[in-house]
Amino acid sequence: MTRTDPLDVPRPHARLHLGVFFQGVNHWTVWSAPESGSQIDPASFRRVARTAERGLFDAFFLGEGLRLREVDGRIHDLDVAGRPDALTQLAALAAVTRRIGLVSTSNATFNEPADLARRLSGLDLLSAGRAGWNVVTTDNAWTGANFRRGGYLDHADRYRRAEEFLTVARALWDGWEDGAVAGSAGAPAWSAPTAVRQVRHRGPQFDIDLAPTLPRSAQGHPVIFQAGDSGEGRDFAARNADVIFSAHGSDFDDALAFAEDIRRRLRAVGRPDDDLRILPGTEIILGATEAEALEKKRWIRLQQVTPATALGIAGLLWGIDLADHDADGPLPKEDPVITDNDGSFGARRIADPRAVVAEWRAKAAAHGWSLRETVIALGPQRGHVGTPSALANKFAHFVRHGAIDGFNITPYLIPHGLDDIVDLLVPELQERGVYRTEYTGTTLRSHLGLREPLTHRSAAHRQQAG
Repeated sequence: MTRTDPLDVPRPHARLHLGVFFQGVNHWTVWSAPESGSQIDPASFRRVARTAERGLFDAFFLGEGLRLREVDGRIHDLDVAGRPDALTQLAALAAVTRRIGLVSTSNATFNEPADLARRLSGLDLLSAGRAGWNVVTTDNAWTGANFRRGGYLDHADRYRRAEEFLTVARALWDGWEDGAVAGSAGAPAWSAPTAVRQVRHRGPQFDIDLAPTLPRSAQGHPVIFQAGDSGEGRDFAARNADVIFSAHGSDFDDALAFAEDIRRRLRAVGRPDDDLRILPGTEIILGATEAEALEKKRWIRLQQVTPATALGIAGLLWGIDLADHDADGPLPKEDPVITDNDGSFGARRIADPRAVVAEWRAKAAAHGWSLRETVIALGPQRGHVGTPSALANKFAHFVRHGAIDGFNITPYLIPHGLDDIVDLLVPELQERGVYRTEYTGTTLRSHLGLREPLTHRSAAHRQQAG
């Protein structure tokens, strides 16, 4: 039961936006299946990006892994890793795609604005206005150990740095006036006088004095994405972002509650409540029938959570090495050992492992689950499973009732994991009038239906007030 009357459709003309997230470092990508391709070969990236563009997706996303994940000081060799730098890879993809947006996940904690802003601006120019930046932060010491200053920022301070970082980046992107470059060979100079402004900034994190080296792209600024789910992360997105990722896209009521919270935060900072696109991350599993889709899901989960992966995840909860246990046998009899979980293996810090272990034991006993089955059943319940027709109806309901603006899809298989979504689901969405039938713009900002960059609007408002 949902909280909205199905006859009351608040956004009858809303359309779904889709992105594809080529993760790379995770255990959700089924790299061991015979039909899986290379996670490193540039051909895999081209194949996914072109398939997404054929499906009229808004954007292709690359994650960032600054350090290989470790467990107890040993490289965790069950993850997919080894990807080239995201901006380098996206620049290559700009040459073999025409419309799809290209979004880099780049860290505001371990980069510097003068350098990263220039590289993002370069991608934006090379792609004719298709670049985006997913602003992420890191506070863990195991990533910080790669850098001289280490993992020194606590949760609140990392967002303060990110906000100052973004302020400087936007100043650099606005450093060139529109029309700064000469429009003809007969112009007296290549750039107009005073068209390039010096950027001077002194704050708690950065002290910068430089002249930007690149003009604006066709979309003004790279589109800003943000993925934090904490209160600080949501506030940061409300003040700064064009798009927010979330983990709230599987259950309608949960997704709508998240969307309503974001809209309240937007209004609180003086932005229209439709100023931010909400794209939950998701996995989509399709079958010709519901039964086929569910059987496919079971196969995928067993491929994603292998015996070794199940023991690794459970070992982090128990705080002990479980490598000598049988993943397809019962849960460990040992009591959990309280450790300082530093986020190894992508694990979230667990406040009370004993309580979680007690819950696992109770549910495993009630259902007759093995350890591996327990990890699968009680782990993240991600995504949507069903027939193309049923999921098209479901997604139309989500977007027309304001719970989401679209999805950022994580394929479980590379490079063919989008094929059935593009070939089977997209036509069903188009038939319902909830998905585009062609690209109508050329920039990422136009694909998403976004207004002009925030700093451009602020400048216009100041002029009007004066």
